[in-house]
Amino acid sequence: MGIFTRARDIISSNINAMLDQAEDPEKIVNLMVREMEDTLIELKASCAGAKAAKRRIEQDREAAVKQVADWSARAQRAVDKGRDDLAREALIEKRRQVEHVDALDREHAQCSGVIDQYNEDMKLLEEKLNAAREKQRVLVQRHIHAVHKRRAQGDIRRMETSDVFARFDDVEYRIERLEAEADLAGPPPLPGLSEAIDALDDDDEIEQELRKLKGASVR
Repeated sequence: MGIFTRARDIISSNINAMLDQAEDPEKIVNLMVREMEDTLIELKASCAGAKAAKRRIEQDREAAVKQVADWSARAQRAVDKGRDDLAREALIEKRRQVEHVDALDREHAQCSGVIDQYNEDMKLLEEKLNAAREKQRVLVQRHIHAVHKRRAQGDIRRMETSDVFARFDDVEYRIERLEAEADLAGPPPLPGLSEAIDALDDDDEIEQELRKLKGASVR
């Protein structure tokens, strides 16, 4: 496949449609970007070659135009010297150089058209390549996001199905048990104010009963 044909196929392609139908869009867009980059390099190399050929044509034409002038002058000198035979030969050579100039002009025009086509295709291909690179960047970001999201969801599912929360419950139970043991091991609580007042009442009753016993003993 020629470089022009391949470049035109790429330029006329629909990136979005190709990606929509692809099983692995990221892989496809990577291949497309690589192919576009390779094709663009070939186009630039071919364009450089065409420009070099155009410069050679221009140099050849300049030399041929000089030959036309030289043979025309020689023909004139031959006529001036009365050598029509030599003048005729000089005019034949002049005509040959004129035809060569005409051929070089046609070749120059054709080469210029090829260069224009290269420049147009390179411009369109660079636009297509930039669009493909943007697609590539977006797909890579989406892939990274999807991987992170899947990893996070996997972590959540593992936590839901594991005994993480059961371990928290076990730790809480152990702490409560330690707190209860600490309370039991401490000093007995001091009696409150209400208990102290009740104890005073009990003491009064005992004292009254004791005095009654003493009074009975005296009689």
